[in-house]
Amino acid sequence: MQSSRDRLEAILSRLAGRAGDESVFVKLYPQAARAAADAADARCKAGPTLGPLDGVIVSIKDLFDVAGEPTTAGSLLLATTAPALRDAVIVRRLRQAGAVILGKTNMTEFAFTAIGVNPHYGTPGNATDAGRIPGGSSAGAGVSVAAGTSEISIGSDTGGSVRIPASLNGVVGFKPTARRVPLAGAFPLSATLDSVGPLARTVAECAAADAVMAGEEPAAPVPLSLAASRIGIARGALFDDTEEEVAAAFNRCLRRIELTGARLADMSIDDLLADMRVATKRASIAAMEGAEVHADWLMTGAATPVDPRVSGPLSRASTVPATVYIRAVRRRAALVAAMDERLASVDVLALPTTPITAPTIVSMTSDEVLCERTEGLLLRNTQVANQFDLCAISLPMPGMTRPAGLMLVARSGHDHHLLRIAAAIEALLGG
Repeated sequence: MQSSRDRLEAILSRLAGRAGDESVFVKLYPQAARAAADAADARCKAGPTLGPLDGVIVSIKDLFDVAGEPTTAGSLLLATTAPALRDAVIVRRLRQAGAVILGKTNMTEFAFTAIGVNPHYGTPGNATDAGRIPGGSSAGAGVSVAAGTSEISIGSDTGGSVRIPASLNGVVGFKPTARRVPLAGAFPLSATLDSVGPLARTVAECAAADAVMAGEEPAAPVPLSLAASRIGIARGALFDDTEEEVAAAFNRCLRRIELTGARLADMSIDDLLADMRVATKRASIAAMEGAEVHADWLMTGAATPVDPRVSGPLSRASTVPATVYIRAVRRRAALVAAMDERLASVDVLALPTTPITAPTIVSMTSDEVLCERTEGLLLRNTQVANQFDLCAISLPMPGMTRPAGLMLVARSGHDHHLLRIAAAIEALLGG
């Protein structure tokens, strides 16, 4: 196996070759990364390593604090803010585990929107076709892992921001149960819905990064026997308007899973989804909580331009009365309990991560109506896990012209069980 330093230098060489047209990374730490890689290689030669992340090349989304520099969260508005005094908790834990932190990846402004477009720092082209969107908000994270410019990338997921780019770029993306991974030092969007998760090539790599960030002892997930598993298929609204190729790939995956002896059962959660839509009719919880985060500049006007796709929804949400927000959060708590009860009869729910593959960047930037419709489709399935306080993972579906993911969703706190099932399905599908 190549040394950490050799793998790092190969990546840095690739990045140097496109330095004038870089949109995946917004910041690189070549010297610190070289020192970390050399230290990891020395440990590897001398004896015991620090664990599965020792010497692994990791990138982090541009909303995690790194001591000594401002955290810009994809926005020009924060470019001149005071430097962070300390690393985010997850950055510190990754460093302590021997991870080689290469740089910060590009994102949509303030982690809002699922398309992946950033008018300030450029839009990373999809790893499979640079003319297509990367998915957001962890846009650079998905492209970086899929293109091999980092081995693991850390994103945040408030409505699907890890799983959407994972789906559209053909990699694995894991959203843990919220609050398992500390948010301290991560620029917030929604205190209720935010979670921090990894993107990688394999379930095992995601599990290792997740464990380190959660402060747990990393251990490769032992694949669960699928013959004893119960897979719920949430037929109904979450399957509407699914592209033919995505639906066909999903059904092929289901057939292969069923052949293992797993029990597949159609089940409906449409009533709970409808109740959640009613509860958040005036504005989403993410938009209402985001409006509080950004209240100062929303009130006085931003000193520098903000993407209208971000400022528009936040501005509208800022006018919603506090009573509406409180009722929405209270109603959500009841629906979270109802969903937990509904899912008690299955190990996981299975559905397409995104009902569509990546459209072109041009179509998203030239047609606002189409962009808004696409945004809704990209978020529709993934946001269920955030709204109902669940954990979820996206696995690449084989045999597709353009990537899309198979999403497995499990009850709150059942993260390790989910990862074991995901490892088994990954092996079955040839991951």
